[in-house]
Amino acid sequence: MKYLKDFGYMSIIETITDVDNTFLSRRELTCNFAGLSGKLKKLEAVDMINKEFKLEGKIIIPIRLRTQVGKPTITGTFFVYEDEELAKKHINPTIFTRLDKTKAKLAEAEAAAKEAEAPAEEVKEDEVKEEKTE
Repeated sequence: MKYLKDFGYMSIIETITDVDNTFLSRRELTCNFAGLSGKLKKLEAVDMINKEFKLEGKIIIPIRLRTQVGKPTITGTFFVYEDEELAKKHINPTIFTRLDKTKAKLAEAEAAAKEAEAPAEEVKEDEVKEEKTE
């Protein structure tokens, strides 16, 4: 049982620092994501941090994702706030607009995918009905 895989759990997130900043009322996380260089997006990283540290209901803001030179590792810095209004006071508004844009693009892509699936299913149902009547 020397290795993590022996326990049936293999985490690709390695915590570098986990600081509770009481002065600014936030938690500051710095983590390494092993093997995800060039593949990880900010919102995916936020989801992974949310699941790893069980931060449901809290506002997680990705500040920086940096790829390490010569290694397939990404180092990410995240701020975790309890209150969204406090986060908007402390953090540059450009970060929030960029996150909102990416969330809107993802929502549009999901809506387009659902619309593409719905007509295809209706066509299949119509074909099945026609075959039964013949």
